[in-house]
Amino acid sequence: MTASMFAQAPQKMSYLAVISNSSNAPEVSTPVSPTEATGATGLLSSGTASENTPYWNGTSWVINNSNIQNNGAEVELASTTQGFLPPHMTTSQRDAIASPAAGLTMYNTTVNCLQSWNGALWDDGCAPTPPVPTYAAGSVFCASGATTVVAVTNPSTGKIWMDRNLGASQVATSSTDANSYGDLYQWGRGSDGHQCRNSATTSTLSSSDQPGHGDFIKGSSDWRNPQNTNLWQGVNGVNNPCPSLYRLPTDTELNTERLSWSSDAAAGAFASPLKLPVAGARNAHLGSLEEVGSAGRYWTSSFSGTDSWNIYINIGNAGMATNNRAYCISVRCIKD
Repeated sequence: MTASMFAQAPQKMSYLAVISNSSNAPEVSTPVSPTEATGATGLLSSGTASENTPYWNGTSWVINNSNIQNNGAEVELASTTQGFLPPHMTTSQRDAIASPAAGLTMYNTTVNCLQSWNGALWDDGCAPTPPVPTYAAGSVFCASGATTVVAVTNPSTGKIWMDRNLGASQVATSSTDANSYGDLYQWGRGSDGHQCRNSATTSTLSSSDQPGHGDFIKGSSDWRNPQNTNLWQGVNGVNNPCPSLYRLPTDTELNTERLSWSSDAAAGAFASPLKLPVAGARNAHLGSLEEVGSAGRYWTSSFSGTDSWNIYINIGNAGMATNNRAYCISVRCIKD
């Protein structure tokens, strides 16, 4: 015979609390549940851990089904004093409390620390856990797998970027480091597999934002007919290939980076905090790779007529240019 047991810390505990009205005057000898009433100073004690203990109902803390938090002008939780344990809740439960009363203390199980409301904000006893960037569901990754998200800041511009190209397995060690080249994207397409340098090709244009396959669409100035300029706009943009919290830069943002380089060429691009390599491109009409190791282009989210803006880098110079959207070039993501 076998038996399995599962345990979980309940969202219940003994407590001490002071109950006050909307004018912050103690509610003296005031019933707040069928079995509990405040004392002469407005103090409410839960007694034993098995009786009259608070629990989270998804909106507020409750004692014996009598709401003592967010109950309008009649009863408000003014402060708590630790009896055995303060109320436990997650960050999302904490943030769901409308107008917390000054002095409310709780243990945040999301970040595992004690926190209190000082009347204006949560005074965190520890730093909150930052959100982890994730890629959109259904993203297709090439041989190098999902790109590791490591942030890098350019102190000259103050902007935060991913430290490598999408699809790259490492930060560039030189302008011609093949492991830093990464994938090549047609403007506005998601990570559906077409960005892999050896993806199959087709001459059939797509009539929708998602072609439904991972083939590189060649032979025209755009992979989509009719064209759609409302792609890659912001973190929530259609087909944004960057991980959450990141997006394609605008032409202004990418050009500002260029203006901070020590030289307006491939050497300056590599010497910058972004360490941009010359990753080459994929010809829109032929589907073949070109300029790998001698030049590089990086898309922006900005468009101009039927084309879109990118930055062009080679051994001798660099600058902003436009290309047709079927052209396959590099993507470097900026943090929103």
